[in-house]
This record gives sequence, C-alpha cells and structure tokens, in this order.
Amino acid sequence: MPFECPIPIQDYDTVTLAHGGGGKLTQKLITELFQPALDNPYLRELHDGAVVPWEDGRLAVTTDSYVISPPFFPGGNIGSLAVHGTVNDLAMCGAKPLYLSLAFILEEGFRLKDLWEILVSIREAADRLGIHVVTGDTKVVERGKGDGIFINTTGIGRVLPGIEISPRRIRPGDKILLNGPIAEHGIAILSLREGLSFETDLESDTAALWPLVEEMLKVGKDKIHALRDATRGGIASAVNELAQSAGVGMVLEESEIPVREAVQGACEILGLDPLFVANEGKFLAFVDPEIAEEMLRIMRAHPLGREARIIGEVVDEHPGIVRLKTWLGGSRVVEMISGEQLPRIC
Repeated sequence: MPFECPIPIQDYDTVTLAHGGGGKLTQKLITELFQPALDNPYLRELHDGAVVPWEDGRLAVTTDSYVISPPFFPGGNIGSLAVHGTVNDLAMCGAKPLYLSLAFILEEGFRLKDLWEILVSIREAADRLGIHVVTGDTKVVERGKGDGIFINTTGIGRVLPGIEISPRRIRPGDKILLNGPIAEHGIAILSLREGLSFETDLESDTAALWPLVEEMLKVGKDKIHALRDATRGGIASAVNELAQSAGVGMVLEESEIPVREAVQGACEILGLDPLFVANEGKFLAFVDPEIAEEMLRIMRAHPLGREARIIGEVVDEHPGIVRLKTWLGGSRVVEMISGEQLPRIC
C-alpha cells in the first residue's frame, strides 16, 4: 500500500468545499485567481467592502451570497442572516448602511410559506436598522439544482466623515478587542444539521453590528484602525488575514477569549477548536492603546458587547504570524484553517 502525505493538499485542479471555508484555500483562490484577474486599487485593499469616492464624500459597497443549510436555524434564518451579514461588512468599513439589493435563486418546489417567512424576517431586520431594500432579482432553477434557496446581496453605505478604517492602518501596540463569546453560530448550525442535542439550547449569534460600531466611532473614529467580523474560519482566520495584510505579528490571550460553557463542551465532543468556528455577530477591533479601555467600556454598555474583552495586541515580532498564549502559560502558533470544518455555514 503506498504511503500518503498527511499534510493537506494545497493545489487542486477543481474547486472544493474547502475553497469556501474562509481559510488557506480561500486565500489561495483569491490571491492566485481572482486578484490577478481583476486587480485594481479598490479590490487590492482586501477589505470587507470597497470604499469608493463619491460627490460629497465616500461610499462603501459590499456584496455577499448566502447558501446556509438548513435555511432556518435557532436564532434566525437565511433572510435575517443576509441582512445582518451585509450590514456587518459595511460596518467594518466604518459605513452607515443605507440600501440593499437582494437576488434570490429559488429551487422548484420550495414552499411559498417558507419564502414568505424569510421575506418577513428580511423586512423586520431592515426596518430595525432604518435601511431599504431598493432592488432585486429572482431566478428559479429545476428541482434538485438549487437546494431550496440561495440569496445574493449588495449593500451600500455612507462612510462617516473622518473615518479611515483599513487593515493597512494596523500598527504594533494596537489592542485587539472582541465584542463577545465566539463560535455560537457554527455550533448552533452544526447541532441542528446533525441532530445533536445538548443540555443548553444553542442559538446563532447572528446580529447587525452597526449600532455598536456607530457608538464606538463617535468617540474614537481616528483611533480605531481596523475592524473585521469573524465569520467563516472564525477569529483565527480573521486575525491571520489581518496580520498578513498589515505585515505585523499578533499575540492573543487564550484566557481572555470568551467561549460559553455549552459551546466549549460541544466543541470538545465534536473535536473542533472554537477559534476556527464561524460567528455571525462577533467582530474584532484594532484600536490605539490610548483608547482601548474607553472602547471596552463603550462596548460593554451596548447589548451587543456586554461580554467584550481585550484579547490581545499587535507586535513587531514575527510579522504575519499569530501566536496564542495558552491557559497553561505556553505559546503556540494559530494558523489559518487549512480545510473546511463546517461547509454551508452562511
């Protein structure tokens, strides 16, 4: 029997599920195919959205697609998730969300009752944020060709005056803030998908982050250097992406990263590391150390940040590498996930 190398394969002739997992293969797809083919100054930022000039200021534009399975889950559904996810990408650019477009790909046989419930959740999420769905499109594919429902969005927001949020602004000394417990979305979806039950009901953390980000920007707009929501690939992929983009090192404190007991227990049973599990209502803020404590107070005063923590800092050493100080006093490298832990998670 021939021996096989245990190291994950990095070169493929076809697309795999891991290419959509937010880890190394996603980055490889972006840097080796999409970026060279479509390169321009706006795309080169590799931000959550593009910030473009407008007549009297700047706009942020983002697009996303939602293919989550199943489309209904504890804490929300694909409709509210689509609104929240798009708004969050705009918020990470320092932009007030204004308008959304929605495109639906529906599979023949999808229940109209379910579609109505999804549309209502979209309307409710948009109304809470004071934004409008201004255009859209609908396509229907044959039974067996679409897995129920897919949603594509485009979001447009106005970047607030004086705001400059970008990975390239991250610098050594910056403190890394996290707005609450991680891995709740991924574990909630997995438990539903696999029919697992735990003593405590697990719900997705899906939420629109702009109201919290807006409060932070009112106080520290020139001291908040970068923001990033930790979706596919979890906070591990988010910090690795930013460390590589900014050419800096980062050090995280394991004891400061909040994980609810039920989620930690589920991860242990399933053999998952919470650092790599998807979130839909958590983000990282890289801020000047002078205002870190003030930002923490602002976050904790808001419902979306009551359990916020300072979880690490940016350093000069080991540029492009993230290290984790463990509970036991040791240290290990936190790499970007290689494969796909949980496909179809958003």
